[in-house]
Amino acid sequence: MNALLRPAAALAALCATLPLAAQTAQTAENARQLPPEPNVQHLVIEDEGVRVEELRVRGQTQRLVVRPRNAAPYEVIPGGGERDMSSGPGNSRGAAGQRVWNMLSF
Repeated sequence: MNALLRPAAALAALCATLPLAAQTAQTAENARQLPPEPNVQHLVIEDEGVRVEELRVRGQTQRLVVRPRNAAPYEVIPGGGERDMSSGPGNSRGAAGQRVWNMLSF
């Protein structure tokens, strides 16, 4: 009877470890497929006359909102290498972004 129990015990041990091995393989596969979460920073700079809110994703500025104390707030669209931010032919804005005033927002 001892000879009959050895294969059954080995089979039971193998069946017990298979789900753990499959779970480990799935976790390793998911880790390879998913990109890392982006580094997101919300920066707020404030002084007596203005408040500037900046959103950075992966180190690049995505949004700037300027809120002056005595004027209408506006957004600065950062100029990137993919967009031509010049206002006319032959005019270069350099590193400056384009200012946008939101008239209605809801």
